[in-house]
Amino acid sequence: MATTKHPTLKRDIQPMLANVRAALVKRGLMEAYKARPPYQQNDYLGWIARAKLEPTRQKRLDQMLDELAGGTKYMNMAWSGGRK
Repeated sequence: MATTKHPTLKRDIQPMLANVRAALVKRGLMEAYKARPPYQQNDYLGWIARAKLEPTRQKRLDQMLDELAGGTKYMNMAWSGGRK
């Protein structure tokens, strides 16, 4: 399977799973997701997809949604949204 690269990303671009897209839309967080840097978008998608068990995928999806809603965290670390 061929993978694509984003010019600013070192990792392969991860596809957005349908359930992730649906959850973002349902919670009204698609714009918050799109406002994140490309590496964060990609890391979130890969992190969720790599989970072997469905409960783990759901837990990771829930964490991403909560972090996007709060706007101050990324992968459970403080994030200022690019502001210093």
